[in-house]
Amino acid sequence: MEFCVMKFGGSSLVTGELRQLVAQRIIAKVESGCDPVVVVSAMGRAGDAYATDSLMDLLRSVNPSPSPQNLDLLLSCGEVISAVVLAETLNQAGYRAQALTGWQAGIVTDQSFGNARIVSIDPETVIQASAQKIIPIVAGFQGQTSSGKVTTLGRGGSDITAVAIAAALDCQHVEIYTDVDGVKTADPRLIPDAPTIAALTYGEVIELAHLGAKVVHPRAVEIAMEAGIELKILSTDQAGPGTTIASGVSGKKDRPKITDRVVTGIAHLTRRAHVKISGLADFNQSELTLKLFDLLAQNKISIDLIYLSPQLIAFIIDDEKAESVKEVLADLGLNITVEKGYAKVSVVGAGMHGVPGVMARVVRSLEQANVPIFQTTDSHANISCLVREEDLIAAVRALFAEFELSKEG
Repeated sequence: MEFCVMKFGGSSLVTGELRQLVAQRIIAKVESGCDPVVVVSAMGRAGDAYATDSLMDLLRSVNPSPSPQNLDLLLSCGEVISAVVLAETLNQAGYRAQALTGWQAGIVTDQSFGNARIVSIDPETVIQASAQKIIPIVAGFQGQTSSGKVTTLGRGGSDITAVAIAAALDCQHVEIYTDVDGVKTADPRLIPDAPTIAALTYGEVIELAHLGAKVVHPRAVEIAMEAGIELKILSTDQAGPGTTIASGVSGKKDRPKITDRVVTGIAHLTRRAHVKISGLADFNQSELTLKLFDLLAQNKISIDLIYLSPQLIAFIIDDEKAESVKEVLADLGLNITVEKGYAKVSVVGAGMHGVPGVMARVVRSLEQANVPIFQTTDSHANISCLVREEDLIAAVRALFAEFELSKEG
């Protein structure tokens, strides 16, 4: 069998017309001699009847703090609905298809409700369906513990399902279909003419995803990298080559070239709160820092852009956690300020490693755009700056121009 794994996002399934386009994509694979294995997300986005956010809002209208186990069971229904509806769309078109839940497809997870990790996959049911020329339509984002409890894999988890199934099937390619024609050099909502990037390394996409780009889940890319699976980001309703995600070394003549330019793309995260802690002179800093970070971890408050000095500790959090931080750290006797209204903007590129002057260009371009920087951090593949949320568009446009990201390639 020559398996081809195809994943379709919720925005590709929300209307009957779009589902017909999806069916045509799948049928084209069948006609080409491939055995498609299809993974689907819940139909639509927040506000649509069967979208994950809509199901979550429904349960939280009953109980603002529902049981994680009950919440996962409900949320798994969105993808099951998509799988059944798409399977019947294909059956109606004369191509046999069978909807499968994540656990029917053999996915076993740990018990971390809401953010479970896949422990193992037994793809035998998928293989048997394909052997009978039945197209398996797998509900993404979900699995089951060894004791039979339904779990979900976290936001964007259908990408993880698709790549994990591909690895279990020893399939070397996964196509991810969405409402854009690939990964852009910047968010097209802020830069409408941002071009599509033809090829990216796994590392670049992981950085972009962690830093706010939402085209593909970073864990899915990590699994693909470990298994040597090539990813393709494509549009459901637009023709085009999309974005190829692979290693930096191309072994295929038809694979787009991975460029070596310093910055490949820009990502951003909004709704950040800036936490600053001063009044540290009377404390043992190493003990205080350890206690502070332990308290935050115990209360599931994730922090980023961390700055430590004898006079100041600073970091950023999701602004929904602003009041929680004050409550959690109240007993430490520190001077704590928490200010909302910030955004994190990042430039990403594997080519910046070891190249002098990249930070200078970032700072200069933001200064010329009159965008104040409140904190920075960097790694081998990214530089991130904390800016006011009201300055985000100006910051993205300044960096987009500075690193010439309007050019394709």
